[in-house]
Amino acid sequence: MSLSPSPTVADLLVLYEQEYLHLKAPSTAYKQRLLYGHYRRAFGALPLTAITPAWLRAWRDELALTLKPGTVRVYMDALSAALTVAVSELGFLDEQPMRKVRKLPDPASYTRFLSAEERQRLLRACRHSEDPRLYPVVLLALHTGARKDELLHLRRRDINLTQNVVYFVKTKGGVIRAVPLIGEALVYVSKPYIQIMPPDAWLFPGPVSGMPTRIDYAWDKARREAGLRQFRFHDLRHTAASYLLMSGANLVELADILGHRTMQMVKRYAHFTQGHTRGVLTRMAQQFLA
Repeated sequence: MSLSPSPTVADLLVLYEQEYLHLKAPSTAYKQRLLYGHYRRAFGALPLTAITPAWLRAWRDELALTLKPGTVRVYMDALSAALTVAVSELGFLDEQPMRKVRKLPDPASYTRFLSAEERQRLLRACRHSEDPRLYPVVLLALHTGARKDELLHLRRRDINLTQNVVYFVKTKGGVIRAVPLIGEALVYVSKPYIQIMPPDAWLFPGPVSGMPTRIDYAWDKARREAGLRQFRFHDLRHTAASYLLMSGANLVELADILGHRTMQMVKRYAHFTQGHTRGVLTRMAQQFLA
């Protein structure tokens, strides 16, 4: 594409979409492509030199008036990725202006998980939900640590009862992940009515033919009935991770189960391994250093 002598925000975003966006995970690329379309309409005509730290701070504060902190970070991170390329590879800018802008607190550092009593209340509310699909979805989330979209896009063929494994095909990183099925989760997927489903059938079919179900309304109602405030469906993933680590799993095993591609992504849970680590060090000292 031909660029103007003073590249605009739209010039950068179009070039970034063409050359770099395909290198990201499919779900990330899809979300950022939607955001970039919004940015082009909102301020694409601005020259890149107008995107200063002061401009970015004002933009951040405007977003924060209507969006949650985590969503504001997503908006800023998407633009930041393109600005980094504008500096490091394209030479459109001399420095990355986003580096001088304080972002809102990272929601990823928030690791809310269920206590035993909270878990019982939540499962009870889900079991009595008007939506019969809610309870098994929540049950599988707690047993596998899977994301909501990964669970709702399961098909019958993704359940292997010969090996007692579930295959998550629609994953955030685009890599198929196999997780063993145990306990109540295995009992559920072994039910006769599931076994006679066609291979391509959704494990949790929705009201619209050919589409997976949606559980947002039923989930929110059950969550409120269980008395859980500030608890998201994604926190079931945090709960499974926390339970795994408190049961003696290490961070490498956790990354394998959850499908994290880097150890940095699971280090938020490191404090749960402290008791296990202390036990390992104690055994080492007793055997070799006493």
